[in-house]
Amino acid sequence: MTVTSSAPGTTDLPVPQPAPTPDGVVARAEALARDLVGRQAETEQRGFYAEDTHEEFRDAGFYRLLVPRRYGGHEFGVETFMRVVVALTRGCPSTGWMYCLGAAHAHAVATLFDERAQAEIFADGDFVCPATVMPGGTGERAPDGGWTISGTWRYCSGSPYATHFMGHTLVEEAGGEPRPLLFVAPRSEFVRLDDWGGQLGLRGSGSHGIRIEEGRIPAHLTLDTHLSRVDVTAGTPGRALHGNPMYGGGPLSFMIIEDAALAVGMAKGALDAYEELMRSRRTLFPPVVPRTEDPDFRYWYGEAAGLIHSAEAGLWGAIRQWDELSAGKPGDVTPEQELRIATICRETVRMSWRAVERYLFPTAGSSAVRQGERMERVWRDMSMQQSHAGISVFLYTAANREFARARFGGESTP
Repeated sequence: MTVTSSAPGTTDLPVPQPAPTPDGVVARAEALARDLVGRQAETEQRGFYAEDTHEEFRDAGFYRLLVPRRYGGHEFGVETFMRVVVALTRGCPSTGWMYCLGAAHAHAVATLFDERAQAEIFADGDFVCPATVMPGGTGERAPDGGWTISGTWRYCSGSPYATHFMGHTLVEEAGGEPRPLLFVAPRSEFVRLDDWGGQLGLRGSGSHGIRIEEGRIPAHLTLDTHLSRVDVTAGTPGRALHGNPMYGGGPLSFMIIEDAALAVGMAKGALDAYEELMRSRRTLFPPVVPRTEDPDFRYWYGEAAGLIHSAEAGLWGAIRQWDELSAGKPGDVTPEQELRIATICRETVRMSWRAVERYLFPTAGSSAVRQGERMERVWRDMSMQQSHAGISVFLYTAANREFARARFGGESTP
């Protein structure tokens, strides 16, 4: 589907005062992350971060970072949002994951939907909207032109405090081929299931299932497309409405940057844990010295740190390229360019994981990887990320083929 632009609207709604600055919200995230480290066990047991943490995020303006100013948001750039994600994930991977995948979809809404839909969706300012890309359920055309949607969607990270849900279903009309329908359901139209728990990692990420039973979704809250297949080369409603090129950038590459930011945050948390062990523990074999003085531990730390710092450089470089593309002509944001950014993010994720699974986890020591220890938890959480279909199936596999196809031409690979 090609998304075309629409005419600008009216005046901005007031932003909560005092208005934060980009550096201010990042500093607040870093401060909150220090407290999150000690709350990881309770977050895992609960299955999602606590109500008081949610209120602190709300007070800090985290749920408004990507919401347009005209609807009471802060409209900060992608880099600011991802810096917050890295900071929170460094403190608690589950919390960072749940926050990111709940708040990030403000960008998709502000980019792809028209003024009427945005005014309705962003009416309350704070916006938490889990999403899934796997089509599910059923959709039937309603007499008023909208849709009646029913189904269950699993792994909806961010659902405990959700204001909306973004999903996909396959619809078929007049004997035509089934086609994807993207929809945004208000909180009144769905229930959260009590089905999250027992996973290897990210146990506190609030990735519960969502069920809709004959939900009424008006036509203006739907799009005839799949979020990963949106074509923004003709412009977008959001770029025309808000005058901000951020809302003309590619949703696919934006989602993949999220993966990279989460991987970097988790790896930095693992490096923090390893440094604590370096400073507090001694070697097992003679000469028995502090780990900070041992050449092997210095080597392992240096190898891991280099990989993580390189991964982080890749993340910020990918964001810079995403911003530069978005700031150009709408036609600059081609599938090839989006997938090129995806390849950078792929290597960022790989380097982050390699640092942890090859150097930090194996050499931390058995007592440091007992259940509940920080290193053990980060390893579980990163392992869980590696199993995510967006990483293992798309980023590591399909994205390579699609990038080459976009470069050289030809049909999409099944």
